[in-house]
Amino acid sequence: MLDIDKIREEFPILGREVNGRPLVYLDNTATSQTPARVVDRIKWLYEHTKANVHRGVHTLSQEATDLQEATRRRVRDFINAAETEEVIFTRGTTEAINLAAASYGSRFRDGDEIILTVMEHHSDIVPWQLLRRHADVRIRVVDIDDRGRLDMEQYRSLFNERTVMAAFCHVSNVLGTVNPVKEMVAVAHSHGVPCLIDGAQASPHLRIDVQDLDCDFYAFSSHKMYGPTGVGVLYGRRSLLEEMPPYQGGGEMIKHVSFEGTTFADLPFKFEAGTPDYIGLAAFSQALDFIDEVGLDAIAAHERHLLDYTEARLREIPDLRIYGEAPDKSAVISLNVGDIHNYDIGLLLDRLGVAVRTGHHCAQPLMERLGVPGTVRASFAVYNTEAEADAFIAALRRVLDILR
Repeated sequence: MLDIDKIREEFPILGREVNGRPLVYLDNTATSQTPARVVDRIKWLYEHTKANVHRGVHTLSQEATDLQEATRRRVRDFINAAETEEVIFTRGTTEAINLAAASYGSRFRDGDEIILTVMEHHSDIVPWQLLRRHADVRIRVVDIDDRGRLDMEQYRSLFNERTVMAAFCHVSNVLGTVNPVKEMVAVAHSHGVPCLIDGAQASPHLRIDVQDLDCDFYAFSSHKMYGPTGVGVLYGRRSLLEEMPPYQGGGEMIKHVSFEGTTFADLPFKFEAGTPDYIGLAAFSQALDFIDEVGLDAIAAHERHLLDYTEARLREIPDLRIYGEAPDKSAVISLNVGDIHNYDIGLLLDRLGVAVRTGHHCAQPLMERLGVPGTVRASFAVYNTEAEADAFIAALRRVLDILR
């Protein structure tokens, strides 16, 4: 059993009030809160070791460089990558997917096909569509059943000689569905097709082992893992990264520049143009320490308990519908009540101190599949409690009394 009270002490924001009421923060799928140790690390680094990385022989620059590269090794171990050079730092999952799509996708030609799923976040749709600026690529989409489970039979059927990439989320940010990504990778590889996994919603909740998954690319963000914003990771299989052209040009990613041409740096630096958020990266290591200290298995068990507890109580509310009922799902609840607009519910919940997300959640194709303009989404993290679940349900009932 986790000592949730002790865990909550690491998050000062959880003690504040919103609109005169205790904050109940249930928007963790969008971003998690940050423990004091991470904030303290950022403050200390700005005050003691602020200098650009990889560009100076002086002590501060060397210290900053060592801290950033220590985080790269830390991330390598966290996801069990084979090599440190396979860990590329980005500004978040969105940039990581854009990097892979733009760079690896530069080889795609007219008629090539990319397989996505209907549950993808816009960040795993739009980057592939942007490839149409240079090639007439076709996107093929895997559907879901009414419980939010991926249609694996259809997924298998979409592969053919024109398929060049399969990209899919590990966990749906709307439905909470945990996709069978290891099986999906194996199917794609049986056709000689590489895979990219959007792990933004999985990395805070599930153990990630990229070698066991055998994936070619895996993308995730620090800010959903109790870490700083503006920091993300793209894992890439070394053999593919070596073949890929740089995503951006500038400083840091070069060996030599002349007006006649440029020689690029070795991995991973050829994909890391410009000054990185090295302080955020160093602080991200503290967030990973927090996750490891609590334990991913313990986090998952606690969040699963909150999910089951909350869903059972929500089902007692008349006309309430929950979207996403896969038997193995993450701690995400998307709902609507009758014909009440999700925005109205979210706005009034905020007046009662409850923070949830409303709208299409950057997943408009999925909303079209569900036949709704949007949902109210509540999502849990390790610091949430049964008492907060009770407060959310009580507030929701009060809101519904007003709106009905």
